[in-house]
Amino acid sequence: MEYGTLEREIHIDASPDVVFDVVSSPEHVREWWPDEADYPPAPGGSGRIVFDQGTDDPKAVAITVVEVEKPRLFSFRWTHPVGEPAATANSLLVTFELVPAGSGTTLKLTETGFREQGWEVAVLEEQYRDHENGWDFFLPRLGQYVDKLAAR
Repeated sequence: MEYGTLEREIHIDASPDVVFDVVSSPEHVREWWPDEADYPPAPGGSGRIVFDQGTDDPKAVAITVVEVEKPRLFSFRWTHPVGEPAATANSLLVTFELVPAGSGTTLKLTETGFREQGWEVAVLEEQYRDHENGWDFFLPRLGQYVDKLAAR
């Protein structure tokens, strides 16, 4: 296996405008992905997301927004060391592409940059599988959150 690019695709029963807000806005993102999200959703905006908040070992991860094309595209780099600028060699690139599909949206997620980190093969495979499992867990939560928003 290559362990270079991770791709997922899901259908969400909401317009691209709604889905865009849910994947880009920190107040929405923290409802389906990390426990905390703090970043300006504009190109070059940087901040952090936090997993396992409220535990003895919270994990803060740096995030830098790369592209914002409402309602079509949102991308960011993450996993780079906090305090360092995001670059190809120290971060992963996540892209959410939103495509209208009937009365809903097809969300295409792509995460790249695993091989560029210079990890040994075992670490590369472990990191890839960790992210693969993570997106398989969190993307359905995104759809469930959008459903809750629509019900309000």
